[in-house]
Amino acid sequence: MNLRINGRTHTIDGVDPRTPLLWVLRDTLGLTGTKYGCGMSLCGACTVHVDGRAVRSCVTEVGTIADAQVTTIEGLHPAADHPVQRAWREHNVPQCGYCQVGQMMSAAALIAQTPAPTDEDIDRGMAGNLCRCGTYTRIRAAIHTAAKEAAK
Repeated sequence: MNLRINGRTHTIDGVDPRTPLLWVLRDTLGLTGTKYGCGMSLCGACTVHVDGRAVRSCVTEVGTIADAQVTTIEGLHPAADHPVQRAWREHNVPQCGYCQVGQMMSAAALIAQTPAPTDEDIDRGMAGNLCRCGTYTRIRAAIHTAAKEAAK
């Protein structure tokens, strides 16, 4: 099976097509930026983009995305300089940091689909991304900043 991940095609041999994308990314390809959280699509820590949409990689079977373009945090920007990544640093969003990759991937997809999100758009677009540290106020501020930067 071939998977297009971060702009490169990877041939994946010996992997059951029902295997969650998360494990192929982490264990087969060594792309460990995507995190395991709950394994049930409830927390958002494993969020990646599939054809530009934010999806939970812990429940996405690799056999269902063979023709899709997958983007992980490693592919969001080669120098970690995507507007969302810059805004996250500017607003000191992470505390423990575990959920932040999923948060940033959801935020980047939101901004790509809704270039000037309102607070309501952010609430809707980020629903299901849980932060144990409660940095939601900083996350919202960072998304507004990133959206303005991306629009330039």
